[in-house]
Amino acid sequence: MDHDAVVLRARDALTVVSSAIVGGGLGRARGIINIHVGGGFQCEQAEATIQAMARGRGIPSPYVGLLTAARTEAAEIREEEDHGVTALAVVTVGLSNPITAGLTPFGPAPISTINTIVIIDAMPEPAALINAITTIDEVKTSVLLAAGVKGPDGRLATGTSTDAIAIGATGRGRRCRFGGPVSELGSVVARATRGALEAGVARWMKERR
Repeated sequence: MDHDAVVLRARDALTVVSSAIVGGGLGRARGIINIHVGGGFQCEQAEATIQAMARGRGIPSPYVGLLTAARTEAAEIREEEDHGVTALAVVTVGLSNPITAGLTPFGPAPISTINTIVIIDAMPEPAALINAITTIDEVKTSVLLAAGVKGPDGRLATGTSTDAIAIGATGRGRRCRFGGPVSELGSVVARATRGALEAGVARWMKERR
């Protein structure tokens, strides 16, 4: 973690599901990169920017790349372990562009971004990884509602317009069929994510009082 990026390297390739701008979808990755960019960043530059960072940090292909205007050096990290599953959450929080899903109208999406990266030491089925994505998003919305974050229209926010999630699994250890919030996998993922998000949201709000 530094001013330029959060970089996670894996000794062995991870199975990753993500909404990342580079390497998104379901696949394999040796690293996950969350790069700090300015609020006016042009998304057409995303692939070249991420490729340059991967080369500079020695991340072999394949990798997953995300972008954020949040301060990467202020990323929050939390780890939880239970039921034979370990989850590590690394979250960057920027709340200058809050929206309410389903109510905020279509329009330009300036980068702000809550980017959530979770690495799990377990062997989940593909559907469990996708299920865990929804669990992470439920946690994010819950944390924002509890903190009273509001959009410019005064409605309680559910996120920012450019949030992204990446979850990677080592493929070793406990087999997991489900990733919902009360499953063995999902409950550990949810606790790690909540701890990191609560700290990140609280930090952002305190710095802007």
